[in-house]
Amino acid sequence: MNTAFIGLDYIHDIMVDGGKVARCAEHARQRGVIAAANQAIAEARRRGWLVAQVKVGFAPSYVEQPKDSPLFGRAHEFGALDLSGPGTAFHPELDVRPEDAIVIKPRVSPFYATSLEAVLRAHRIERLILAGVSSTWAVQAAARDAHDRDYQVLVLEDGCAAASEEEHRISMRQLETIARVIRLDELAAL
Repeated sequence: MNTAFIGLDYIHDIMVDGGKVARCAEHARQRGVIAAANQAIAEARRRGWLVAQVKVGFAPSYVEQPKDSPLFGRAHEFGALDLSGPGTAFHPELDVRPEDAIVIKPRVSPFYATSLEAVLRAHRIERLILAGVSSTWAVQAAARDAHDRDYQVLVLEDGCAAASEEEHRISMRQLETIARVIRLDELAAL
């Protein structure tokens, strides 16, 4: 089955202490999500699967920023998620390569106003393996959109983090309704 691994928002502002919206950084570090993502990426490359790295961000003018959004509305005040700055750089330990599909999103969902759908269709992808930060927002949004677009959706639990373990666990339980939640040791068996 044509498969893609999609990493969501593994960027400095979200993942690294000192990032401008890093409410999940501690949980991500505790869970070792970058190491887990890299293992999944290595497996994806070994199997010839598409690897897509998705990051949220806005132009330096914040022209596409929704100013009334409770989530994104103040990003410009903090200089958060500015695509011209270091905050939207991928985590320094994440295995990102030139052949990866790099997708920039202006909202929570990686499908909204992005090239992701075109990339997946061009590669005739049928199954998505999702991982990222946060479990509650980016991963849930991606899984819901992917489900409604008739992809087979798997969520790599080891590669996800939230603001807390409780928030993460609740998200994983919710996702089990529309996706198969897997761990790294199950990935090789696919």
